[in-house]
Amino acid sequence: MQAEVIAVGTEILLGQIVDTNSAFIARGLADAGIEVYYHSLVGDNADRLTTVVNQARSRSDLVVISGGLGPTKDDLTKQTVAHLLGVKLIEDTAAMEKIQRHFEITGREMTPNNRLQALYPAGSLPLKNETGMAVGAFYRDPDAADLMLLPGPPSEAEPMFEHQALPQIIAAYHRHEFLVSKVLRFFGIGESKLVTELSDLIDHQTNPTIAPYAKVNEVTLRITARATEKAVGEQLLREMTATIMARVGDYFYGFGDENSLAQVVVNELIDRKLSITAAESLTAGKFQSTLGDVPGVSAVFPGGFVTYANDAKRDLLGIPQAVIDAQGVVSEATAKEMAERSRTKLDTDFALSFTGVAGPDSLENQPVGTVWLGLAQRGKAPMAKLVHFTGNRAKIRDRSVLTGLDWLRRVLRDSK
Repeated sequence: MQAEVIAVGTEILLGQIVDTNSAFIARGLADAGIEVYYHSLVGDNADRLTTVVNQARSRSDLVVISGGLGPTKDDLTKQTVAHLLGVKLIEDTAAMEKIQRHFEITGREMTPNNRLQALYPAGSLPLKNETGMAVGAFYRDPDAADLMLLPGPPSEAEPMFEHQALPQIIAAYHRHEFLVSKVLRFFGIGESKLVTELSDLIDHQTNPTIAPYAKVNEVTLRITARATEKAVGEQLLREMTATIMARVGDYFYGFGDENSLAQVVVNELIDRKLSITAAESLTAGKFQSTLGDVPGVSAVFPGGFVTYANDAKRDLLGIPQAVIDAQGVVSEATAKEMAERSRTKLDTDFALSFTGVAGPDSLENQPVGTVWLGLAQRGKAPMAKLVHFTGNRAKIRDRSVLTGLDWLRRVLRDSK
């Protein structure tokens, strides 16, 4: 089966925003066993959109369109598609009630154009919008390609596709089989290295299939299995996961599309009732902010220190000036002192420290990207690790935070 993905939006054509929906949709379709042969991008123009949709329907079995379902004058997708199909737009009652509740709660006036968001082409299956108001649609056409309409904002398009559209696609085109998948997340190994380690599995994949995706600072694998019984598919996933873990399991940190290193570490600390603090220099509080993004972290994180200047390291943490003068702040000694003294001050089980050179200039004759991490643990001598990163300030700081989290994850894993 062949599909095509169309992104609608003049702002995408002009480069004002980046189209991330098409890649997300294409990955989801591929996981469902549907090949995507074409991607198209068209502005908010009814004539050009009609031309693009007609062309897509002439060469594909399924056309997925994202964008243009909103309430403004340039949101023309559903009107254009309805005209092309020769059907009327009808109102989804549940969507309209949601829109009305929104305006009642916010105390704002609902204008007539807001009602457009509750409309969809007659004969379609309406798709619920969990995070917005514009309803989507799935139109089955016995004589031409089927059409799927999704909203443009990724925060709306992604959950609608994953929770509403994809189950309908699977039901429509894979009636007699179950499709089960699992996402494995890795840190500390690049995509090329991961693919090399698993090259024979990827090159000869049949069922399950393995799809590697490079994310920012990490790599994920989506394993997808098909079977006539769900239990059989899940067994195939377990077997393939075990094979993969035997090769690259040292870099694996967790499962799931929405997971993160911070989530894994914080949840492990909560489960084991272990507390954490930090002392940060070059990361300027980014590590502690990352912890704070995880719900429930207050149970294990009482607070920490941002000691950007040398005086702050001395006055807030109590690091002897002699250590700073003799070893410098970008040093093993200072990283250990920062970790242990912050841990002691807040009486936590663990502490991480970050000191180094984020750039743009060198510091203490150390090149940009030189970072010392410190790790202190109750009842043990503090440790330090030297790492080198490339990229701009933001990338160096992000990578430092993630490397610290991964180091703590490994320590927690090995202490079980």
